[in-house]
Amino acid sequence: MKHSILIVACAIFCSAQAAAAPILPPMASIPAGVFIMGSTEPRIGDGSHNPAEGPPREVRVAAFRLAKYETTVAQFRQFVAATGYRAAGECWEFDRTDGIALKASGWDAPAHAPTDYHPVMCVSWNDAAAYAQWLARETGRPFRLPSEAEWEYAARAGTRTTYSSGDAPEQLCKYANMKDRRFKAAAQRDHGLDMLVTDCDDGAEYTAVVGMYAPNGYGLHDMMGNVAEWVADCQHPDYRGAPADASAWRSGCEVEGDYFITRGGSYSSSRQVLRSAARGHGGRDNASSLGEGFRIAEDLGSCTASQCVEGDATFVAALAAARQARD
Repeated sequence: MKHSILIVACAIFCSAQAAAAPILPPMASIPAGVFIMGSTEPRIGDGSHNPAEGPPREVRVAAFRLAKYETTVAQFRQFVAATGYRAAGECWEFDRTDGIALKASGWDAPAHAPTDYHPVMCVSWNDAAAYAQWLARETGRPFRLPSEAEWEYAARAGTRTTYSSGDAPEQLCKYANMKDRRFKAAAQRDHGLDMLVTDCDDGAEYTAVVGMYAPNGYGLHDMMGNVAEWVADCQHPDYRGAPADASAWRSGCEVEGDYFITRGGSYSSSRQVLRSAARGHGGRDNASSLGEGFRIAEDLGSCTASQCVEGDATFVAALAAARQARD
């Protein structure tokens, strides 16, 4: 039965892929508001998450829209097919000898793209920005990457807890694809790596079809885990001097070099990295299967609410069928 559902999903997607119009992502409307961004937690010392999370500061956020799901393999594949874009040809991967290693690979390698409905990963900040620019140009809608402040505001969805799901890390597997028991077994089997993990089971070894886990209060799926998400901001050592209006912080980028911020953690991230305030980073050209992806934001613009939030009906139906096949 699951096999037949997946065949139907593929058939639905094939017609969508052949269409000239870009796949429109289903969007959630994020209300305007004010929140306290950041935390007083110490820096995460794993090398990939070292920007400070403070000082905590009040940020005013204008209403905007954010994709309900991380950008999928299907969406990125359509962009590449339409433009001939050449994404990053190297990707950081787990390695049996060195733990992680930079290898000749890409976003469409079978291990990184199990289905068209998994989140695209092994994409750099440049790749994510190029996709957003293409989608905006082709649709005439103001699509873009979210700012870091917008991302945290949307991830929190009005909460002040450690995670948008609360403070209990043992409950995270209901809401996030993360570094859990199932991932630990897979990492040992495939890469000979012994990982410390949270003692829960999220049902996935590596990435999962987008939308498999419960949404947060704004209807956003996978804000914690699955793939870490590039945002528009370049890296600064902390929040001193950051904009108070939730706009992307793009001045003074040379202070930290050519690095950009990621948010939300991935399937290989610890519970510390899945906190709403946690900050990651990567080089502009960095691509990783450990792994970076992205989701799309949109300024309110002039289109009607229904046109702006529903997304491509064919893609939405195919995605629903893919999730059902994976249940």
